[in-house]
Amino acid sequence: MNTNFLQASFQKHTLEFKEPSGTSRGVLRIKESWFIVIKNQKTWQWGIGECGLLKGLSADDRPDYEDKLKEVCNNISQLNHWLDEGLLEFPSIQFGLEMAWKSYQAKDKFKLFPSKFTKGKKSIPINGLIWMGEKDFMQQQIEDKIKQGFDCVKMKIGAIDFETEVALLKNIRKRFSKKTIELRVDANGAFQPGEDALQKLNTLAKLDLHSIEQPIKQGQQEEMQKLCCKTPLPIALDEELIGVFKKEKKQALLDFIQPQYIILKPSFVGGFRGSQEWIDAAAKHDIPWWITSALESNVGLNAIAQWTFTLDNSMHQGLGTGSLYTNNFPSPLFVEDGAIHYNTGEEWDLRLLNTR
Repeated sequence: MNTNFLQASFQKHTLEFKEPSGTSRGVLRIKESWFIVIKNQKTWQWGIGECGLLKGLSADDRPDYEDKLKEVCNNISQLNHWLDEGLLEFPSIQFGLEMAWKSYQAKDKFKLFPSKFTKGKKSIPINGLIWMGEKDFMQQQIEDKIKQGFDCVKMKIGAIDFETEVALLKNIRKRFSKKTIELRVDANGAFQPGEDALQKLNTLAKLDLHSIEQPIKQGQQEEMQKLCCKTPLPIALDEELIGVFKKEKKQALLDFIQPQYIILKPSFVGGFRGSQEWIDAAAKHDIPWWITSALESNVGLNAIAQWTFTLDNSMHQGLGTGSLYTNNFPSPLFVEDGAIHYNTGEEWDLRLLNTR
């Protein structure tokens, strides 16, 4: 590729939550993202990508993060190097650059993967996300998601007492069978390894749940392997995949733990390429997977959703985070009847960013 006329720049945009959103790691009020813009000095062709970092969780949450962004943008002529091995330890920057380059090459800057999805003819089924909080708040979210037509609900657990969370799940199950509502839970590593986790998994398994994400904290591979071997409830690895950069280490982790599912957040695992490596590794053990956004703005969500559609995965994906913010970018993406859609009649509005 000819990179002689390329220029690149980046800028930060702080997304503000409409309502504080609770996880077992704390309450989120803001989310920082950095946007890379690639331009051609000669033709003024351009493309944009989002580097979606989550403080305290992303592998590249490092003091030198912005220094690396500057290095990439100042040396954009080395694009091949950055897209190949140069950003392995900065997965969110790698994804932002992949996204910006796809956008640059596309006829329509925001149709990175043209398909029946971007033509508005097909949608992607997604789960409705229930954030942690007081019992009444969580109950109201559940009611709202069911009214909105979701047939797959994911509830974050681990912040309030376990018995209350189980009671909320039991209430859903009394009203809706697993054939009507698929229930997933995400513990974000809240359980203690060993008997505590196993007992809680046994309790949850009685509620006809689909799966549980990351029951214990990442980095305890032997404990996770034991749990995946004994569990009565399918376990999905999520945070466990963060910080595993090399292809052979990805394969080794799945060879050892052998989870029932894996969950892929492109911003956390190295974008399209890094996610595909996990998919290839999982295929060797017939491990199913689904794709989840990581609280990106609509720019990142757009790229993830379009790519996900091309993978032809019929499971419910985790792609419904675009409406969380007061200062997101208006876009053609919208959620209706438990699915994410692309409205071809809507335009993008990036006036919050200086892309020109």
